[in-house]
Amino acid sequence: MSRTTFFEGGEGDVYIIFQVEVLDATTKEQLCFLDKVDPHSTIGDIKSLFHKSYPQWYPARQALRLDTRGKSLRDDEILQNLPVGTTATMYFKDLGPQLEYIGALLTYLIFFFRVPYIYSHTYVLTSSPHPVVKLACVCHTFHYVKRLMETIFVHRFSHGAMPLRTIVKNCAYYWGFSAWLAYYINHPLYTPPSYGELQVKYALFTFAMCEVGNLSIHMSLSNLRTDGELIRPTKVLFPSVCLFFSFVETSGFRVRRFPTPTKNPFTWLFFFVSCPNYTYEVGAWLSFTVMTQCLPVAIYTLFGFIQMTIWARVKHRAYIREFKDYPSCFSLWMEPGKVLSMKASAGFRSGRQPGLAALIFMVTT
Repeated sequence: MSRTTFFEGGEGDVYIIFQVEVLDATTKEQLCFLDKVDPHSTIGDIKSLFHKSYPQWYPARQALRLDTRGKSLRDDEILQNLPVGTTATMYFKDLGPQLEYIGALLTYLIFFFRVPYIYSHTYVLTSSPHPVVKLACVCHTFHYVKRLMETIFVHRFSHGAMPLRTIVKNCAYYWGFSAWLAYYINHPLYTPPSYGELQVKYALFTFAMCEVGNLSIHMSLSNLRTDGELIRPTKVLFPSVCLFFSFVETSGFRVRRFPTPTKNPFTWLFFFVSCPNYTYEVGAWLSFTVMTQCLPVAIYTLFGFIQMTIWARVKHRAYIREFKDYPSCFSLWMEPGKVLSMKASAGFRSGRQPGLAALIFMVTT
């Protein structure tokens, strides 16, 4: 029989401590039992707790369901809002590794090393004489290795598990574009950038800065979801079951917050936009386009820009809907000094734009 503890908050709210049982979706075998779970915990939080017991299954590989054949729960769903009792039973399924990124990484390397049957037999297993080709391979490899590492150690995805057709579509997108880019960049007839070494160096610097910025934003978002603000209960309604109180007094209840800038300068784009990770991502691919001066890279960047703009608008609207104190919007066409002064006068609580529009801001400033 499960034991439940109730607490009364400062305004009369009653809090309940949950228990979560995680079973294997195939064998029904119990894999993990989580006691004293905060009712405000998200599915992403539960995945992180599960990951501590099973390090081989990082959160992005996990799919949690309320029924063995049911729909996978999204990472942003909150435990107390689910149709479960105080002891929730969830079913775990392993989604496997991130094939999209691994495939994109390996596909590019196949063209870089010029394996047989891709180019003329004269160039089999040869290397390009242009340094920018080797540099492009390093940048592309670094980008996808970073993505894989973030998937394992940093990311907590909002959409949970993806259906098979989405996985196939993503694999086709990443693998196909990676092959297309690599074919032209590593082609024996490839022509280096028009402005030579200067163009490559400036583009490489911008690429590196955008990659660091993207990682910084992802780390900031991960820390935000891990830490949160804590509200401590003030009174126990049932002293006879106060054995859980030490846990609640230590942990408190997590309150969801929207992301804000930190001491890291790369996070200061949060002053202007809702999704600076997308801004840095597009910035990295724009730099890669300039570095390689390759049309397929520019087309891939355009497709990525369009998709991330859609995601940014969805996230921006979600912030406005969920947080009543989320900043209102300012026009990006204002002069930078005016924007900053207005933000300072408002205690840095003034507006943001939905993500990719920050590119316009950076260009016009």
